[in-house]
Amino acid sequence: MLGDTTRRFQGKGTDLAALQGKIEDYLRSDGFVVQSSPPRGEGALIQARKGGFLSEIIAADRALSIAISGGPDDFSVRIGIGRWLEHIATAVVEGMLLSGLFLVLDSGEMLWNLEIEQKLVAQIESLVG
Repeated sequence: MLGDTTRRFQGKGTDLAALQGKIEDYLRSDGFVVQSSPPRGEGALIQARKGGFLSEIIAADRALSIAISGGPDDFSVRIGIGRWLEHIATAVVEGMLLSGLFLVLDSGEMLWNLEIEQKLVAQIESLVG
C-alpha cells in the first residue's frame, strides 16, 4: 500500500530497545511528540505526531506509527499512519502489530507521509548499519 513502508533487516545483531530509543530521539529532534510501548518479546510500537500544519492536514487522532517486530538478527520496521492511541504503554503490542493499525490515507496525507517515511527509513537504515 502506498504510504506504508516495511523494511526487513537480517543478520545485524541489533539491540532493538536501543534502536527504538534512537528512533524516538530522532523524531523528537524533528519536532514530534512521541509515545511508545515498552519493548516486549513480540515487538514495540512508536507513535509520533506534530502540531501546526499537520493537525490541519491529518485528523487529530492520527499519528506516524512505527512498529518494530522480530529479534536482533531478523526484524522488521513498519512505518505508516495510524490512529493515535491513548495509553499506548498498556496496549497489547502483538495485536497492534498484526491488526489494522495502519490506515488507508487520502492523497494529502499520503504525500506528507511519504516525505516523512523516506527521511525516517533513511535514518533507520543508517542506525541499523
